[in-house]
Amino acid sequence: MQHFVGLLVCLTVCLSTRAADYLPGPDVNLRLAAPIRTWDEAVPLGNGLFGVLLWGEGDTLRLSLDRGDLWDERPSPAHVAVRERFNYATMQELVAQGDIAGFNRIFDSNYDYNFAPTKLPAGRIEITLAPGQRSESFLLDLATAEGRVRLADGGNIRTFVNAAAVREPVALLRLPGPAPAAIAVKPPQSVQKLGYPAAETGGAPGETWFHQPGADGFSYVAMIASKPVDDGTLLAFTVATSRDGGDPLALARARVRRALDRGYEPLFAGHRAWWAGFWNRSRLSVPDAAIMRQYHLVRYFHGAASRRSAPPMPLQGVWTADAESLPPWKGDYHNDLNTQMTYCAYLTAGHFEEGACFLDYLWNLLPTFRRFARDFYDAPGAAVPGVMSLAGQALGGWGHYSLSPTMGAWNAHLFYLHWRYTRDDTFLRERAYPFCREVALCLEYLLRPGPDGGLQLPLSTSPEIFDNTLKAFLEPNTNYDLACLRMLFLALAEMAAAGGEPDAAARWQQTAGRLGDFHTATDGTLLLDAQTALPASHRHLSNLMGIHPFNLITIEGGAADRRVIESSVKQWDALGTSAWCGYSFSWMSCLRSRVGDGEAAFRFLDLYTRAFILRNGFHANGDQTGSGLSSFTYRPFTLEGNFLAMQAVQEMLLQSWSPTPGSGDWGVIRVFPAVPAAWRTASFDGLHVEGGHRVSARREAGGTAWLRVEAGHDGAVRIRDNFDGRTPAWSREDVRLDGRDYVFTARRGEVVEAVLPPLEKGAARR
Repeated sequence: MQHFVGLLVCLTVCLSTRAADYLPGPDVNLRLAAPIRTWDEAVPLGNGLFGVLLWGEGDTLRLSLDRGDLWDERPSPAHVAVRERFNYATMQELVAQGDIAGFNRIFDSNYDYNFAPTKLPAGRIEITLAPGQRSESFLLDLATAEGRVRLADGGNIRTFVNAAAVREPVALLRLPGPAPAAIAVKPPQSVQKLGYPAAETGGAPGETWFHQPGADGFSYVAMIASKPVDDGTLLAFTVATSRDGGDPLALARARVRRALDRGYEPLFAGHRAWWAGFWNRSRLSVPDAAIMRQYHLVRYFHGAASRRSAPPMPLQGVWTADAESLPPWKGDYHNDLNTQMTYCAYLTAGHFEEGACFLDYLWNLLPTFRRFARDFYDAPGAAVPGVMSLAGQALGGWGHYSLSPTMGAWNAHLFYLHWRYTRDDTFLRERAYPFCREVALCLEYLLRPGPDGGLQLPLSTSPEIFDNTLKAFLEPNTNYDLACLRMLFLALAEMAAAGGEPDAAARWQQTAGRLGDFHTATDGTLLLDAQTALPASHRHLSNLMGIHPFNLITIEGGAADRRVIESSVKQWDALGTSAWCGYSFSWMSCLRSRVGDGEAAFRFLDLYTRAFILRNGFHANGDQTGSGLSSFTYRPFTLEGNFLAMQAVQEMLLQSWSPTPGSGDWGVIRVFPAVPAAWRTASFDGLHVEGGHRVSARREAGGTAWLRVEAGHDGAVRIRDNFDGRTPAWSREDVRLDGRDYVFTARRGEVVEAVLPPLEKGAARR
């Protein structure tokens, strides 16, 4: 009876939750003291297509501008000169000859940092404030995606990029008090490296702009316009391009004038409503202020930088470097971990629309990927370049990895996971299975029987072991390639079976079986290939891919799997972090959560948040503390480390993976599977799991106190009994204990809850 009463109380509390409760509170807002002297420490704003960085010092306010579709796709002259030899046959020939200089000359040729292909910066707006006005602090209100600048005289500047209209990219800014002393729109000088002419600048009463001609008839315009309002000045600004469907100057002028006519508050109301819907999808809480701030900021990045009908996030999202240089790493799409990890966290948080942005992009490029498979690999199916432009152009650069065919298998895995989390059968039939099958057809064609009869690729590498040297070509198949291949074929077997194609399912299952086992040392440690051990500290967890993200080797896979995990993790710990980047720490946190090691998961996540983010929360690749955590101390920012950190928090609180990929098993819901002992309290609401369900739970006094499952699909639901020997009181009577799991059958939309008695003092926790 006590449990029943407790359940009623819990139900009352949970059902009283309102959408507004899901909004992040002011305690997690981004707050930065003035001055902000560099673009990469700015307040980031965006709507998926149009990005703005808000920064400045003294009486100068800066707005760095970006659009996700600003690209110069021309191949570099060096690449044009060797294009006839840019193919897989030449790669194999040069590797066989040991001609690594010739190899790099051909396959690095399109990666000229001073020429296209490259992402383009969009320029900057500089506002000189009225006499007597000076910035004192900057703030990003996460709940409303509004940037604010507190002035020394007590006034507040407010600005936002309208989230309610992605294809009408416009931002508004409201200045209090007297009109600004000056407004300038500055074109990016770095584009002159591409042979562009100087931008044309101009203006009229109340507006100023530049028009930047580009290549092949492309051009873009940045414009800001203003008008006086009762308590100050209202400004609207935008970037329009010749690809928007008309004269970019006329488009920009019409866009900013419409925004000024609408006014700040009317446009802000729609913008704020969009963000309220975004935050309402889920929430969580852990007792670590720094991790909570980073988690909420990175969730915000999903809404600010990834939206359907806009390009997906490349290395820097919609915040391309404003540093009078072309973007680092061309601002491109790296598919050897960056894009995959940038889109690893949206599933659990329920941001399916934002995540589908990347899947839509890949799907729409399928004809391009088919041509690449044919022209580069001389193979059927489709191949995704490991490094590519917005248009899907293969950019090369360290061709060992950027042109490895298995990168597409990792991209394909995201389609599989999207289906696993949504249980959308239409998506399975029309997108997930067809895309994965196309990638598999290319890889299957490239595989050949090896000396032991197992299927092998002609060339095999493990990112980014041995950099761009000849030594980087390891004995096929490396554990990295093996993991990517096996996961793809098993996923196809599962999807084919779910789609009613048993013969295809059997075929893919058989192909996966012909790949052979992972390569391990005598103590079980995962090697790089059949002969090569990981020689030193390394930034990319490439030989551990079978553990995370693919769970082909799991803590539930038996004694052999557990031995592999224990030995491999021990080796990585022993080799240290000297060659790690920031993303290595957040990725290792995810991996340690996946194997149930909450203390290590927290340790690596804590180190990441302390040392590898800039003061505005952007992930910096190098150690910013100088404390020796990494020999990399540089600061180029990329986003994948941020999203891995977001996923790391979610992995600590909730997991649902299947230990038998390809079997059709929907996995087990694991509540608080890797929480450190210091987190005596924690909670989450509405997080998503594989199988399409939504889960909420509370942790109190070191143990699970309550959980709730809303079934997203008809069928059996399994929940792992990790409740420290306590028996839950369920809201229905037919929940049964089956081995280590509580099991019940639910219909879509049905809600099942449980409350648990408090942990006895000194009770063992697991």
